Amino acid sequence: MEFSNRLQQLPTQFFASLVAKTNKAVADGRDIINLGQGNPDQPTPTHIVKALQEAAADPKTHKYSPFRGISELRHAAVQFYKREFGVDIDPDLEVAILAGTKIGLVELPLAVLNPGDSLLLPDPGYPDYWSGAPLADIAIDLMPLTAERGFLPDFDSLPEQVKERAKLLYLNYPNNPTGAVASKEFFDETVAFAKAKNIAVVHDFAYGAVGFDGQKPVSFLQSEGAKDIGIEMYTLSKTYNMAGWRVGFAVGNSKMIEALNLIQDHLFVSLFPAVQLAAAEALTGDQQCVEELTNLYETRRNVLVSECARIGWNVEAPKGSFFAWLPVPERFTSIEFADYLFDHADITVAPGRGFGEHGEGYIRVGLLVDESRIIEAVARIEKLNLF
Repeated sequence: MEFSNRLQQLPTQFFASLVAKTNKAVADGRDIINLGQGNPDQPTPTHIVKALQEAAADPKTHKYSPFRGISELRHAAVQFYKREFGVDIDPDLEVAILAGTKIGLVELPLAVLNPGDSLLLPDPGYPDYWSGAPLADIAIDLMPLTAERGFLPDFDSLPEQVKERAKLLYLNYPNNPTGAVASKEFFDETVAFAKAKNIAVVHDFAYGAVGFDGQKPVSFLQSEGAKDIGIEMYTLSKTYNMAGWRVGFAVGNSKMIEALNLIQDHLFVSLFPAVQLAAAEALTGDQQCVEELTNLYETRRNVLVSECARIGWNVEAPKGSFFAWLPVPERFTSIEFADYLFDHADITVAPGRGFGEHGEGYIRVGLLVDESRIIEAVARIEKLNLF
């Protein structure tokens, strides 16, 4: 049996090959410093784990979940958005529970677009944004993100035909891979652009808790009129170190939320109720763990930037997320530089080209190892006499 045309058109899973390469080297006995991963290295906070343990012991959680998630989690998402961003959400009409937001990002084009419609994506951007296109038989148009604009798209510079055929637009701030952040003014501009061109907006708010230098990341839904044309997806993976738990949610425009819920009615029966109850505890319980985690990432960021400066590698400090976007020496492409660091310094990084054409010239480094390993990684690079 052959794979379907849709499966054959899926992009190569960028991170899978990176992980396999690193794991093989570790198995071969090499001391690899893995700065290429996006997997949080800290444990899930104890009070959330305890909530799961207690819920899992309750036979009531052993049954199927309601198709659209339990009421406790939907209301927890509402409470979270009101507390953190001052945004009012209807728990019945404006919340979709997701088994990880990657599912929502990939399935949404299937739910709201038709063959031939266009999806506007950032370049560079999270590679899995591309996956929904061949599954939905839709086109992709790209929005360049450049350092000159703070890695924000320039809607005015997009070709008119691109703006006219686009039906859906993805954004992601704090940004993966660049670490850039967006202002409320930019989101106001986005709302105006989307309304003028009748484009629906999805803001992937995966790193919504991770802002540095005292600046709290801005929610897209804080802009007036945002719910008229868009939704925001929030994962618990980063904020609460719950990556393996696979739980998140989407909030915002009721029609888009209904589309997500409807397609999931046919694909899933939500997720384990005990995980949902633990997620509700994460969103509504003690938030000191979030502050401590953000401080940890900021400390690691500062160490990375200062160590790079010490060896003459001029890098810009990311303003959010747990990634840094570092320029590649002129003699290398991003893939060549990533391979060089892997072969000669036992360091894994993600080449910028893997995030799109405009990712060329950079590598992505994760702030997901101890400070001592960051210092050691830069010391290894120093010995290569590249700077």
